[in-house]
Amino acid sequence: MTESSRPRCVLAFSGGLDTTVAVHWLTRSRGFEVVTLSADLGDTSDPELLQRRALGAGAVAAHVVDAKQLFLTNFVWPTLQAGALYQGVYPLATALGRPLIARLLVEVAREVGASAVAHGCTAKGNDQVRFDVAVGALAPGMEVVAPLREWRTGRSEEIVYAAEHHLDVTATGESPYSIDANLWGRSVETGVLEDPWIEPPRDAFAWTSDPGDAPSSGTELELGFERGIPTRLDGEELDPVVLVTRLNQLAGEHGVGRIDHVEDRLVGIKSRELYEAPAAVVLDTAHRALESLTISRDVLRFKRLVADEWAQLTYDGLWFSALRQSLGTFVASTQQFVDGDVRLRLRQGSIQLLGRRSARSLYRRDLATYELAGDNFQHEVAAGFLTIFGLPLRTQAAVQGNLWEGSRPLLASMPRRIAEGRTDLAASEGAGPH
Repeated sequence: MTESSRPRCVLAFSGGLDTTVAVHWLTRSRGFEVVTLSADLGDTSDPELLQRRALGAGAVAAHVVDAKQLFLTNFVWPTLQAGALYQGVYPLATALGRPLIARLLVEVAREVGASAVAHGCTAKGNDQVRFDVAVGALAPGMEVVAPLREWRTGRSEEIVYAAEHHLDVTATGESPYSIDANLWGRSVETGVLEDPWIEPPRDAFAWTSDPGDAPSSGTELELGFERGIPTRLDGEELDPVVLVTRLNQLAGEHGVGRIDHVEDRLVGIKSRELYEAPAAVVLDTAHRALESLTISRDVLRFKRLVADEWAQLTYDGLWFSALRQSLGTFVASTQQFVDGDVRLRLRQGSIQLLGRRSARSLYRRDLATYELAGDNFQHEVAAGFLTIFGLPLRTQAAVQGNLWEGSRPLLASMPRRIAEGRTDLAASEGAGPH
């Protein structure tokens, strides 16, 4: 087969162990001309090093795309507005990056005439689902190749393979973590972390200080939002990338943003995942505080259901599904009045809410106050409201009986002490001694 007749494949290339080995394997074992795509979502410090590593492993071309702004505005901000956290804790950093990378893979593949795209995910992970399903949604006829799924191997064997073929990798037997990072968070897995009883070693963390070593004085900050999107830090209007970068550094210095989570993967297994997400945790806290002022009770209640569904769809690789896009329309509609400021204190791994304000606030002090002065709440209508509100329960009790009837009275099972006053005190007053 001549060089020009070889099929082309575009590989999502991070520069780590898995994808560096994948370049070599795709070239030698599958006969592809490999073009790599590295999407800089905030974790690419040296694009030229990435390109040299890809070309050194056998790629015929290496693309690096600065996608940080697009990542935040089109994927992260809508998810922040939704309030979506997988299983209530994970800000979905890696899961949000995959649909963007998949879209870029498809676009580069069409540009260079490739018949396939590839990724470095294993058969046990969630990312294989995210890549395969997203590519299927964007380019149904395109082949998706997963070298580490076809060529069954472990990380230790990959390290040996890389050494045998003189591939430039950074993983070693002593530090075999699998790491993925972007602006929204850093995920760490494998190695000693596979035992959920073991405390994460200090070397597993890179973005956050140990909370015990962080300054005891802490720091205060103020965040400003427009339509649910963060735009200001301490009164200064900032570009999204700058804002998140600064927050990651600031919150990380104070030990904020560490998440140790045993999560349920889509493939049916539980996995211990370590996350560092300083900016994501701070912004989620602030955004929820501002929503409590500006969104009505019923919308907040329903939005919590939407947040869980959004998180599940994103985690499961269904970002491009019709349901996720429809939920996006609903979420955007809820954010039109989420404008205002939130004050927080960061101290030794904790976040304390200090205050929030909004010109769009539904909170009215003249209704909430317990002082007589300035109280505009209509107290006289409360009794009528309660009569109507409690009517169904009273009707049921009258017709069908008390639901608690027949059960043992609670007082019978509780110790009590009774002190009674004299009932003859008034009659005996002034009678004097007998």
